Amino acid sequence: MPLTAEQISSTVQASINKLIAKPGALLPILHDIQEVLGYIPPEAVPQIASALNQSSAEIHGVITFYHQFRTHPVGKHNVEICRAEACQAMGSRHLEAHAKSSLGVDYHQTTSDGAIFLEPVYCLGNCACSPSVRIGDRVHARVTPERFDALIDELRTDKLEVLNG
Repeated sequence: MPLTAEQISSTVQASINKLIAKPGALLPILHDIQEVLGYIPPEAVPQIASALNQSSAEIHGVITFYHQFRTHPVGKHNVEICRAEACQAMGSRHLEAHAKSSLGVDYHQTTSDGAIFLEPVYCLGNCACSPSVRIGDRVHARVTPERFDALIDELRTDKLEVLNG
């Protein structure tokens, strides 16, 4: 169930109150909001700007500069497929085509059941074991389409341990 405007505002204010005294508070505040809500709602930007005595454009610029920040709700689980050269050489293009087809989404989209958000990533630092996929904070090596399907099945049935931060 989506949060109300009051709930979003309250959550944003709690993050601001908790972190405003930190030097360079903007990034910690943005990270905290995203950790709690799963994304940074556009309606939070003026509230953050006001609290930090900055313009909404400055806040928006930081949010859009860093690809880790999301401005819309995403699925329960984040699944990233590496698109770096080593992974491409070892079959990640075939893997990503399979993932998009089997999940019924494109990159930056969430499955219809709200379970999985699919994202590209441009190096997981696992080049020797390509192609790689990250689910939560765990990197999976030498992922074939069959292994991908097994990971997704485990994820959907809560049998896959997902580490987050």
